[in-house]
Amino acid sequence: MTQADAPWAPADGEPPAPEVPPAPEVRPTAEVPPVAGVAPVSTVPPTARRRLLERARERWGRDHRGSGPWRRGWVSAALAVLTALLLALHRQVPNDYGNVGSLLETFLPWLGLAVPLLLVAALLRRSATALVALLLPVVVWVNLFGGLLGDKSSGKGDFTVLTHNVAAANTDPAATARLVAGSGAQIVALEELTGSALPLYTAGLAAAYPYHVVEGTVGLWSKYPISDTRVVDIRIGWTRAFRSQVTTPQGPLAVYVAHLPSVRVKFDSGFTAGQRDVSAQALGDAVQAEPLRKVLLLGDLNGTMNDRSLAPVTSQLRSAQGTAGSGFGFSWPADFPMARIDQIMSRGLKPTDSWVLAADGSDHRAIAAGFRYNR
Repeated sequence: MTQADAPWAPADGEPPAPEVPPAPEVRPTAEVPPVAGVAPVSTVPPTARRRLLERARERWGRDHRGSGPWRRGWVSAALAVLTALLLALHRQVPNDYGNVGSLLETFLPWLGLAVPLLLVAALLRRSATALVALLLPVVVWVNLFGGLLGDKSSGKGDFTVLTHNVAAANTDPAATARLVAGSGAQIVALEELTGSALPLYTAGLAAAYPYHVVEGTVGLWSKYPISDTRVVDIRIGWTRAFRSQVTTPQGPLAVYVAHLPSVRVKFDSGFTAGQRDVSAQALGDAVQAEPLRKVLLLGDLNGTMNDRSLAPVTSQLRSAQGTAGSGFGFSWPADFPMARIDQIMSRGLKPTDSWVLAADGSDHRAIAAGFRYNR
């Protein structure tokens, strides 16, 4: 072995050279498994990539006809503006043919259902114009009805009242009498009483209400004395309204019980409400002439507080539901309430609460309200 072939060795007195660790073994990098349904970018053909980018831009950019998000969806935008105008100017819709204005006002809150429908249309059309226009009906609807959505009750009142159109076709008057008697109300008005069902109501309410009076098809039951009852002529040819004085522990009240004529929606004549409107004017005249300062009106008025035709009444009295209720307080039809045509209104009293009772054998639901006697 020559000197060149001999292994290197440290000289005498030198430290041994450090051992050099072996180089790590280099292995090929494992492939990243593809995501199901998504091809790697490198494998997407350039033409397909361009199509994907074009589709992404088209979603809220220009469509295949070159229209941008501000230039499409004009039909949806126009419908949104029309909805806002109907809400804001509902009193300007004429009643000359078919009482269309009153029909609109009866179901006015439901016009808000146009908003989610138009929102879906705006999103499908990818229209910024329609989305901005949609703000108009939202603002008007909230301005009209937003105040009804919160709970406005203000505690316990001095007494509670209830009114219920028990329906001539009620299949279980005895059960309705139990519902009314168990309500805790001190003053109760019932409408659409029939000769066959009246004895059942009288018997079922006798224990809870020692005082009552019935005139025609409407009646009043009370825990407090009733006096000075007189019929109110609402110009329909028979008795469906009267006025009584109820003497509460806090003082006397004038209580009006009324059932205004029904309205009908007919194909050939629209929303027929002429007789109801005449009766509303007569009832309003009677309330206006009332000498007592404290007044309650209980009954089925066949119209909502928004209905301009009830203005002779609603302009003088305030709604318990609107003042102290929570929500719309719809009372008719009982199975799926869509309108509040039963009303509790007052003058000179402070409503403290308002609510709707459970459905019974009637096509209406009973409504109740608490009141504080302002001194």
